[in-house]
Amino acid sequence: MTIDPDGVKAPYRQLADILRERIISGEIQPGRRIPSQTELEQEFPLSRNTIKKALDVLKDEGLLVSAPGRGLFVAEQPDT
Repeated sequence: MTIDPDGVKAPYRQLADILRERIISGEIQPGRRIPSQTELEQEFPLSRNTIKKALDVLKDEGLLVSAPGRGLFVAEQPDT
C-alpha cells in the first residue's frame, strides 16, 4: 500500500489505516511488536513526526500498547 501525500485524507491517517488493516487481518498479531519508527520511515516516505502521529492514533484506539525500552506492541484482543 502507498501513501498519497496529495490525497484528501492526511498522510498520518492513511498510515494509521494501513497499520490498522495489518493488525485486523492478523498480519501483525496480538502481542507482537510493530515495526519501529525507523523501519516505517524506510517503508513509507513520511517524516518521523507523521509516523508518530499515526502510531498515536492507534494507541488512542487501544490497538497498540507501549512497552518502555522495547517498543510498541499490538494489544491483546479479548476473545469474542
